[in-house]
Amino acid sequence: MGLVTVTYALLFYFAALVLVVGVGAKVYQYAKTPAPLIIPTTPAPTTQMGVVFRMAREIFLFQSLYKANKWIWLFGFIFHAALVLVLLRHFRYFTEPVWLPIALIQDIGVYAGFAMVFGLGALWARRFLVERIRYISGPSDHLMLALLIGIGLSGLNLRFLAKTDIIAVKSFFLGLMRFDWQPLPGDFTLLLHLGLVLTLMIIFPFSKLLHAPGVFFSPTRNQIDNPRERRHLAKWAAAIGDAGKD
Repeated sequence: MGLVTVTYALLFYFAALVLVVGVGAKVYQYAKTPAPLIIPTTPAPTTQMGVVFRMAREIFLFQSLYKANKWIWLFGFIFHAALVLVLLRHFRYFTEPVWLPIALIQDIGVYAGFAMVFGLGALWARRFLVERIRYISGPSDHLMLALLIGIGLSGLNLRFLAKTDIIAVKSFFLGLMRFDWQPLPGDFTLLLHLGLVLTLMIIFPFSKLLHAPGVFFSPTRNQIDNPRERRHLAKWAAAIGDAGKD
């Protein structure tokens, strides 16, 4: 077994562990954090089903971003929609035989890669061109966008220019899942692409990209606007009140 194969195999196990445990810990933290007040952004739904529909519009259509800024919404929507297609396309490396829906979107997924890079480039440009966005942009914001664009460009490079043995790549990932390691091609562009993906997996639980699971726990979006019908009292506040009575 070559050094490259062993190194990348161990790195993927480590990155997967960090990703799963890190995101799981953050989700647990979000779930356990109390919401002491009813603070949904109005106009807000007054029923649980209304909250479900509101969250669906927020998650799939970025409703609040659309109302705030149409241009940012357009570029953000292009990036996220393309990212979903690109990720689904890559499922072929983890399934054998390839599921029919994944096989059907292979060509669409290729061109979605271009759309993903375009959307990211526009979002990055705004951090330079829009003064108020430039003022609040830190090094981590630029580095995260550079990392995502690097992943997209290196992936497109693998598809159209520096092609690699994708059968061997698939065998490598299937081998990781089955704990039966298979040789990984040593092509530079492939190793660069996978290295950037590994970096993203490791830093994801500690980055602003946690808005992906975090949106589900946003009290301005997931609360029912019913303070007149029902008194909202956080558990910790109730405990303090009971202690005061004693």
